[in-house]
Amino acid sequence: MIGVFGGSGFYEFLGESRPSPVTTPYGDPAGTPVVGVVDGIDVVFIPRHGRHHQFPPHLVPSRANVSAMKLLGVDRIISTTAVGSLDARWAPGHFAVPAQIVDRTWGRASTFFDGPDVRHASFADPYDPTMRAIAVTGMRSTGATVHDGGTVVVIQGPRFSTRAESASYAAAGWEMVNMTQMPEAALAAEAGICFVNVSVITDYDVGIAGAAPVTHEEVLRRFAESVGTLKQGIAAIIPALDAAQVRCQAP
Repeated sequence: MIGVFGGSGFYEFLGESRPSPVTTPYGDPAGTPVVGVVDGIDVVFIPRHGRHHQFPPHLVPSRANVSAMKLLGVDRIISTTAVGSLDARWAPGHFAVPAQIVDRTWGRASTFFDGPDVRHASFADPYDPTMRAIAVTGMRSTGATVHDGGTVVVIQGPRFSTRAESASYAAAGWEMVNMTQMPEAALAAEAGICFVNVSVITDYDVGIAGAAPVTHEEVLRRFAESVGTLKQGIAAIIPALDAAQVRCQAP
């Protein structure tokens, strides 16, 4: 089963769908999971921030979201997010399929292994390489500009970065900044779910010389402008991913 995390606009992407309520050991997911069909393939969708975007980034119930996916039989997750660019060549309106994560969040419930069951998940490559290749091909089939690779730094939010913070991320050689990919990616690894992210570049972050401060409204507007292309790309990714031999093991 394939799962998708994204915004509430993906309800329409699934067409006819059915609610699939699930109770997890970590409480309720952000929204009731729904199961729809894409090209004859069952797909589970959960709105990461809730149906009405009521969960800010630092309060997204990531453990419940990932646990719900696992309980519904999902073994591959496509995560869609908005990101800011730290590289002038990665322009708003472009897409990216990142290869690495740097975690700068704090205080979030970030593991399933709080004890007494203690395990250590391998996380050297947070995004499955086979899924990444499929995602790049699927997104490029739309005609969009898609960056293959790069590093996303995940910040705590909900505020945006200061110029000094953003400049330090850019100086480190990282290309994108986001608020939600952690602990989501790490929890998927702990659950044995293969994971890939498709990022929508919505703005230049203030670490780029001359960049104006980004606003929440700008991010929403840019994402809305790109969501049609994003859905088209995901529609191409799903059947290729369904046919691929992708398996991930929990620690």
